Amino acid sequence: MSERPTSCQEIARAVRTKSRSAVEVVNEALARAERYQEQYRPFITLTADAARKQAAEVDRRVRSGDDLPLAGVPFAVKDLIDVAGVRTTCGSKVFVDRVPSSTAFAVEKLLDAGAVLLGKLNMHECAFGFTGENRTFGDCRNPWNPERIAGGSSSGSAVAVALDICPLTIGSDTGGSIRMPSALCGLTGLKPTYGRVSRTGVIPLSWTMDHLGPMTRSAADAALALRVLAGRDPADEATSSRPVPDYPAELPARIRGLKIGIQHNWFFESLEPAVAQAVSKGMQTLTDLGAQIVEVHLPRLEEVVGAHRAIIFSEASSWHQPYLKEHAADYADDIRPLLLGGVFLPAVEYLKAQRMRRSIRREWNQVFESIDCLLTPTTPVVATKFGQQTADLPGGEKPLVCAYLDLTLPFNFTGQPAVSIPCGFSEDGLPIGMQLVGKPWSEATLLRIAHQYQRETDWHRRTAVKAM
Repeated sequence: MSERPTSCQEIARAVRTKSRSAVEVVNEALARAERYQEQYRPFITLTADAARKQAAEVDRRVRSGDDLPLAGVPFAVKDLIDVAGVRTTCGSKVFVDRVPSSTAFAVEKLLDAGAVLLGKLNMHECAFGFTGENRTFGDCRNPWNPERIAGGSSSGSAVAVALDICPLTIGSDTGGSIRMPSALCGLTGLKPTYGRVSRTGVIPLSWTMDHLGPMTRSAADAALALRVLAGRDPADEATSSRPVPDYPAELPARIRGLKIGIQHNWFFESLEPAVAQAVSKGMQTLTDLGAQIVEVHLPRLEEVVGAHRAIIFSEASSWHQPYLKEHAADYADDIRPLLLGGVFLPAVEYLKAQRMRRSIRREWNQVFESIDCLLTPTTPVVATKFGQQTADLPGGEKPLVCAYLDLTLPFNFTGQPAVSIPCGFSEDGLPIGMQLVGKPWSEATLLRIAHQYQRETDWHRRTAVKAM
């Protein structure tokens, strides 16, 4: 009996060649979702009947000769992304009955490419948190250790892939919400350049820093998904009309001679020993492949963190203000103060942050002119226990929110592309992530570096659960 295909590439190839049917693939995915839902809580809404109908239609399209790059690939989306006729809760009691009449542009592109939607994924409420805890729909739990957080806010998006329910999910990232849970769950998570992927039909957290992107096991699958997702959407004025590269075709190119930047202060100065060791080994693997490590300096990082928070609080509160007036009590206790705090943030602080953003982009663009990417840890710690508030790091304790987000959020502020890839495990078996950050529109380069690294390592192939 042949081994069950598990990657996006393998599944699509099997369905296109009719060695497996989309219906068969999707039924197996739904069985895994039902098996793991109670313990790990990856889904808010499972759309099993609709998925089976979509799969049957994919099989019909294959028989008709349609070219479907994602034929039969099961996927699911974070529950702030609209699907017509399916509730979009944003992980909140406030929106538990919200049922949109249209489907997000990104979801339409995946469906057109032959992918099959399994449902809507759990998340930290309103995308305004980093743990994946959720009082309304249940806490998302890390497949490598259910007593640990999965990370957020795209918690269900990470858990569904880590549990091998589906090989592709879509998350959103405003401060690290694709990359951080990908790191904590052992996945490849890509935040594309701001404007590369449409956000039409997505409940915003911060519309000038929100990004949609794929969460997969491998850079190869992320490249395949981005090839489908990327492109201009007239309904999202932030999207770019720049041509979309053939990301999968560029993966095999060697990385010899590429310059990889390292900044020790801020990114490497306070890490758990296991994280420091794993990222150091990852760096060595890239140098063995011919990449050159160079020292760089991104200025004003502390200012970036403050400005990022001024923007995210202001924009989140602006969108949620009408609901706060009527349903404040329905927001979770950890979310309500954040949204109310943003309401009272002076407009001058928001405007100062946006002005600073333009100058910092110019300064950082000059740094990135001398390198092909920046390499950092994704997070300084592995997945922590539920309820933990601080991280015990070299140099002293640090608030957990800062520990988890300070290495990722700067690149939401600048809108640069970034990908987290697995690079090792702690002594107690928890995944560690390494982050690659590029120039705007350089996803092809980031994915190529990640792919070449993954050809030399097997961290991305390790699984948290037994095959089913």
